[in-house]
Amino acid sequence: MVTGEMFWLALTVGLCLIIWIPYTALYGGIVGVKSGTTDVPPTAKLPDWAQRCHRAHMNLIETLIPFATLVIMIKVLGKSDAATAIAAATFFGARVVHVVVYTMGVPFLRTPAFAVSWLACLYLLWQILG
Repeated sequence: MVTGEMFWLALTVGLCLIIWIPYTALYGGIVGVKSGTTDVPPTAKLPDWAQRCHRAHMNLIETLIPFATLVIMIKVLGKSDAATAIAAATFFGARVVHVVVYTMGVPFLRTPAFAVSWLACLYLLWQILG
């Protein structure tokens, strides 16, 4: 059974694997399945919420690589403990909040959610280097 940091990494990967579905399905509905599956979708054709969902997805992809690297290093180096598991859970929770508030266009919450996930990664890095 996957536990601790690896559990939260798996959930984060799962989130990344599903958040493309709403904006991609909508795009297919707007331009048609043939065009939607043969062309790179120009996001300008999407409504604002779908464009924001796309950007939240791209941002998660950008932050997933450092997060995954840190989690794997924590495990390999044997530095996993309750605090690193909490940091990984915090990262995941912050990323869920980021996707939701970014997609919904809620002002003033997207950046703090991102910052919390970034701080969680910095904590993991500190544990590795410390």
